[in-house]
Amino acid sequence: MPDNVKIDVHHITRVEGHGNIKVDVKNGELVECRLEIVEAPRFFEAMIKGRTYKEASLITSRICGICSAGHVLASLAATEDAFNIKISEQEKLLRCLLNTGQHFESHVLHIYFLAIPDFVGAKSVLPLVNTHKDVVVQAIKLKKLGHEIGDMIGGRLIHPTATNVKAMTMVPEPGVLEEIIVRLEDAKQELKSSIPLLKSLKLPDYERETEYISLYKKGEYTFLEGDIYSSDSGEISRKDYLDVTNEYLCDHSTAKRTKHKRESYMVGALARFNNNSQWLSPDAKQTAVDLGLKAPCYNSYLNTVAQFVELVHLADEGIKAASALLNKDVKLEDDSFPLKAGQGVGAVEVPRGILFHDYTYDDKGILQRSNCIIPTGQNFQNIENDFRKLVPEIIDKSQDEIRLLLEMMVRAYDPCISCSAHILDIEFINSRSTTV
Repeated sequence: MPDNVKIDVHHITRVEGHGNIKVDVKNGELVECRLEIVEAPRFFEAMIKGRTYKEASLITSRICGICSAGHVLASLAATEDAFNIKISEQEKLLRCLLNTGQHFESHVLHIYFLAIPDFVGAKSVLPLVNTHKDVVVQAIKLKKLGHEIGDMIGGRLIHPTATNVKAMTMVPEPGVLEEIIVRLEDAKQELKSSIPLLKSLKLPDYERETEYISLYKKGEYTFLEGDIYSSDSGEISRKDYLDVTNEYLCDHSTAKRTKHKRESYMVGALARFNNNSQWLSPDAKQTAVDLGLKAPCYNSYLNTVAQFVELVHLADEGIKAASALLNKDVKLEDDSFPLKAGQGVGAVEVPRGILFHDYTYDDKGILQRSNCIIPTGQNFQNIENDFRKLVPEIIDKSQDEIRLLLEMMVRAYDPCISCSAHILDIEFINSRSTTV
């Protein structure tokens, strides 16, 4: 190991939000290795206090412009849990399609636009227009599909307008469902044609076993239903999410961090794959075989490959949901229900991992308190622990190579840093302070 190495990345590119990487090796000893989160904090839990149940999902969707549909779905699930509302099979299928749209938009953005440039020596996707034009065109087409499914089902993908507690306020015509099926079948062929490209990319050789946490529903590669699953301890009720997340403060981060059985855990596509891969669709399983992805996988860089496998599975799930809706008499459903005081937890899988919304309502349907735990915040300590193992293994490389591999590690997690910042230190007149 060289005596002295210093890495200072300010800010990491091709991620959402602002974060820095600091690594310092002095006299052959790793004395500093950290991922700094310097994004301004968000105050959404405070914003929705005192608001009605009808407003909660509309406001919290603004937590993120990429996975806003995921926040809507988590918010609706929390509200429905609080009021003991059971949604219909039609509503489940519609939400499945909306979820397909958001994952397509987000996974394609990460795989093709943010991650692949690293493997072909490009600073961004723009130079690839000249060298890999067909791939860029394909990526734009697939990303557009995600947006348009969101439009067809949710009114729009970014901050959906048709989503509502208990039942959607609009439903698709049969012709729309038929179009979705055709386009998802076409998307599967587009994805299949990308497999040789992904196989040609040389991903870093790295392994570090950690705890993997995701939603779990036996027999299903689940995104919107089920309980929590830990690769270390098994199934846990979603109601006990606080016992899993155990948030704590970090002095070089405006985002809280989490830990469960170990110092850190991982959420996201690779965690879902490790915990639930046996329930992937047949074509998604074959895609994983073609790409050499096997569970359990301990290489965090392969989160991007797991996202690609999920796209094939989500296409199959979307086709299945749209076909089931075609066989139903799809119509607007009654969205009325009696109000009562209650507390509910919504847990859904958004592209970056398991997301929790926790709401407490009074008997008039007014929010008294809330808590949102973001997937990226759950991953930060795991990324930093990956750094600590990775740096000694690559210390013989040049500073530029080390810097790139560290940035690639962060990008592999597909972080949404802005979503994750939820810390505010307030100094009150009586000199007491509090953190929210």
